[in-house]
Amino acid sequence: MAAPVHHAISYIELPARDLAATKAFYEAAFAWRFTDYGPEYSGIVTPDGEGEIGGLDPGAEPTGGGPLVLLFSEDLDATVEAVRAAGGEVVAGPYVFPGGRRFEFTDPSGNRVGVFADS
Repeated sequence: MAAPVHHAISYIELPARDLAATKAFYEAAFAWRFTDYGPEYSGIVTPDGEGEIGGLDPGAEPTGGGPLVLLFSEDLDATVEAVRAAGGEVVAGPYVFPGGRRFEFTDPSGNRVGVFADS
């Protein structure tokens, strides 16, 4: 795992009203892996498996005014379908923005997340 970079995002925590459903959603939609710390928390494993980049917190309540986390996709249309198939609700897009395309969805706990692609 790379060392943290000053002023860069190093960890994202998403509230999870239903931890099992939220984990299942991200596993199905994006093939994320988790480290479980009992029923109270799941860490989001880095893509290389060498650490964590965030976590799902069932003790926190989702809010509409928090920061929007953006994920990258090499195939935005396939990602839209994976989100829908996993039970997410697409709430915006896909739409064109300068530099590519993007959409936003809500997960089973109500967190709003965006996904973008270069084209």
